[in-house]
Amino acid sequence: MITRRSLLAGGASLGIAAALGVPPVRAAARRAPLGEVFRLGVASGEPAPDGVVLWTRLATDPLAPDGLGGMPHRPVPVEWQVAEDERFRKIVRSGAQVAVPESAHSVHVELDGLRPGAEYFYRFKAAGQVSPVGRTLTAPAPGTSGRALNLSFTSCADYQVGWFTAYRRMAEDHPDLIAFLGDYIYEYGDYKYPVRDQAGGECFDLAGYRLRHTQHKTDPELQLAHAVAPWVTVFDDHDVENAWAGDVPEQPDPPFLPRRAAAFQAFYENMPLRRAQKPVGAALHLYRTVRWGSVANLHMLDTRQYRDLYACNDGKSGTIGADCTERLAPNRTILGQEQEDWLAGQLKESRATWDLLVQQVFFMEMDWTNGEAKGYSNEGWDGYTASRNRVAAAIDDNKRNGVVLTGDVHSHWAGEVKRDYQDPESKSVAVELVSTSVTSAGNGLDEYPNTAQLLAENPHVKFFNGRRGYVRSVISGREMKVDFRSLPVVTQPYALAYTSGSFAIEPGDPSLHPA
Repeated sequence: MITRRSLLAGGASLGIAAALGVPPVRAAARRAPLGEVFRLGVASGEPAPDGVVLWTRLATDPLAPDGLGGMPHRPVPVEWQVAEDERFRKIVRSGAQVAVPESAHSVHVELDGLRPGAEYFYRFKAAGQVSPVGRTLTAPAPGTSGRALNLSFTSCADYQVGWFTAYRRMAEDHPDLIAFLGDYIYEYGDYKYPVRDQAGGECFDLAGYRLRHTQHKTDPELQLAHAVAPWVTVFDDHDVENAWAGDVPEQPDPPFLPRRAAAFQAFYENMPLRRAQKPVGAALHLYRTVRWGSVANLHMLDTRQYRDLYACNDGKSGTIGADCTERLAPNRTILGQEQEDWLAGQLKESRATWDLLVQQVFFMEMDWTNGEAKGYSNEGWDGYTASRNRVAAAIDDNKRNGVVLTGDVHSHWAGEVKRDYQDPESKSVAVELVSTSVTSAGNGLDEYPNTAQLLAENPHVKFFNGRRGYVRSVISGREMKVDFRSLPVVTQPYALAYTSGSFAIEPGDPSLHPA
């Protein structure tokens, strides 16, 4: 019998399709005039009680310099099927779309009419070929708990820096849902000492961003993680350009808004997102709530597109001292007023046990400078303290069990969120869990020479690990169990993951308990 475990076991050697009994793509390609068209795999995302988004993108030559994957400049019909079993003996939905060159031959199937809280399998057909098979899940019905939510999350995958082993290890945990917290790609050109060769130079235009995404999607570990569970995603800076803030780029050339429009279009084309997230020029409406029955609401946030310019430091990202009073200004925002109001409304109306704020940059206050001097990152919420206080107050005033899920800093952290860090007596109102990167920053260390002092000077921060990896959690109405999963090395493939820290969080108690 073929199972999800056989999917994982067979992924490396036989390929996902072969593990599930689907005709191998390579064999089919010998008969197909277009060659192999499913070389970028399949994905699903944005689960709702009655459906999900199914995704694929056709490409016969993923590293074609024009970013179009070697596809001809004509529409290609694509069929899709959804079944209740892995061998597609009980197909429950089917249909067809046309993949067009204007969208890089990507396909987004926005399904409804499925059963809530159910497991499904899906595949595509095009050019006489059958795609790999993906597994997906619908969310539980509103107000129902069902079983616990197995949620894994990570961030920051730089192709050049290392192997994407974290994706495979995450897939082996059989998650129900994967959250990606930003920097799915890096826009940089070549590094001096890459672990893996990267196609193309720095991304400036649509062709460049498309090419970077296609190279990532050819990675078998990433394909496996996409095929095993639905994803929810947010972007961060490197999905466009390092350290951009609102409409202001880090570097003035080339013109930023056309560059951002290209990056957003490529991001949408390569992610299992809904039509509501389809960009309009240089604007992409990213923030939304994904609901998982009565267990959790995932509030997907955008801390890039609407933020004020960085405090102090001539408006550039970097470390600022305690003398930077601009960061304390009451009108500063990292979310923008409209998104802040939306989030406050979501927290007020929420009836789920847990409210997860899925976002990009460090939320807790963090003094990064050892000794008496203070050093804060103005790129995280420390540069927007009033905005953080308003969110913390909304969590506290509405008596929500808030957990902030964060990426960006390429290391594992966990700590407690205070209502107001300027008040020494301020109470904890939420917990923050920071995932390390997939590859960014290289192998890393479990602990650095200054780690103990950093933790001592930031007593609300309870945990650190400096390796690469991901976070897995099991979320129920009774508790949230969290394991920080780390890899000893990413400069070599197939490292085994280990648990570097474990915690439990209980409803009504915004603190971390060692587990």
